[in-house]
Amino acid sequence: MSDQLESLTIIFTEVYYWITVVFMFFIHVGFCMYEVGASRKKNMMHTLMKNTMLIPLVTVTFFYFGWWIYFAFPNGPWIIGGIVSSPHATPWSELMGAHMGGKPISEGLTADDTMGWARINGVFWAAFLLFSWTAASIVSGAVIERIRSFAFWILAVLIGSVAWIIDAAWGWHAEGWMVQLLGYHDAYASGVIHAIAGGFALGILCHLGPRIGKFKADGTARNIVPHNPWLVTIGLFLIYTGFWGFYVACNIPIFDIGGAAGMDESFFSTTNIYLAPTTTSAITFNFLMSLSGGLLTGYIVSKGDAFWTYSSGLAGIIAASAGNDLYHPIQAMVIAGIGVVFMYKMHFWVERRFKIDDAVGAVAVHGYAGWFGVFIAGFVLWGYPSSMNPDFAHVTPWGQFIGAWIMFGVLGFFPAWVVAGILKSMGLLRIPESIEIAGLDLSDYHGRYLDEADVFEAEQEEARSRGLIT
Repeated sequence: MSDQLESLTIIFTEVYYWITVVFMFFIHVGFCMYEVGASRKKNMMHTLMKNTMLIPLVTVTFFYFGWWIYFAFPNGPWIIGGIVSSPHATPWSELMGAHMGGKPISEGLTADDTMGWARINGVFWAAFLLFSWTAASIVSGAVIERIRSFAFWILAVLIGSVAWIIDAAWGWHAEGWMVQLLGYHDAYASGVIHAIAGGFALGILCHLGPRIGKFKADGTARNIVPHNPWLVTIGLFLIYTGFWGFYVACNIPIFDIGGAAGMDESFFSTTNIYLAPTTTSAITFNFLMSLSGGLLTGYIVSKGDAFWTYSSGLAGIIAASAGNDLYHPIQAMVIAGIGVVFMYKMHFWVERRFKIDDAVGAVAVHGYAGWFGVFIAGFVLWGYPSSMNPDFAHVTPWGQFIGAWIMFGVLGFFPAWVVAGILKSMGLLRIPESIEIAGLDLSDYHGRYLDEADVFEAEQEEARSRGLIT
């Protein structure tokens, strides 16, 4: 890099994404706290380790093939074209390691490849990786207290390194076939992360079944309350914090859109994932207004229930996220509120009608709110260009409706339903009833985290033998 301005732009972009990854790590910290707080004491360590170990599993598999899928599959493949050559994203590529942007030594790489990807590849990969963790963690909360860890980790890799990154290639890539043909617009992943994860969780829950004691004999649901509401509260606030970093990571901070817009001179702007212009000012307004709309509505519809109020703040952001690069802040707030009513009503209707035990409301908060967010954007943004390419379809209600179902159903619900069904048929999906009643920590950790009473007794006996107490 010899030009000073070019060098500053490249290095700023590199540091920008690195910082977003640090902020997004709060999402996973929040999910761990949230899920441990929502589980019962007898299942705390199982819940924590289940969600912790998805980090290395998804990271390694995303390195080996997830990152390549994003760049290789925007055409489907074989919907509008074949697999796209992506030599910078293969695990053996020299650009997947330390590189200063010099002359490439690998076949298939050009000088433009090394100049463009040498400094950005790792931090861009990490930003997408944290999205992968998020998708898997959303699923994790829905299935706590009865799924086998091994089964969950298989499913976590399936969504984290395969399913969601295919939908990103289709609908979150500037050249994705859904963008080209449907005019799909989903700036901050209402569908690309949240609807798919919610649908995926629902597909598993259909086979996994409810926790013992969840439903009464007449079919009405019991409320299995979080054992530690403080962990749930702090966890959700950390998720809000990380979600803000998620928003930042969905933008390119400095990009010259002048040529793409047909201008004769450079015009630098922040862009969304589709390389269309937006501003960090706009997304700051809309993030906070959608959070507020969700919290206010959640408090009202749940009659002040803390769990659903906090969850509704998250659902409100998700419901507005598809168009939060372009919405007016008042639109963002109203859409968030309507999305919360929709997801809240859907949660309890599905629970009653189909006896689905979603332990933390993940299908509703992420799946139903995400589906709604993609769909409603089709009306509010009707006629907007989906990208900077004038040949691509514009945003329409029908394009968004089809896109919402692809995310929730085709890439979310269906693969999870199939794989969870296979695991169930092999007896590998759900823990035995005797272990569920005793607690997964007792089974997995041999009582290491449940022996407080034994330790206290031993202390008392030792103290008496020494004459310290009578």
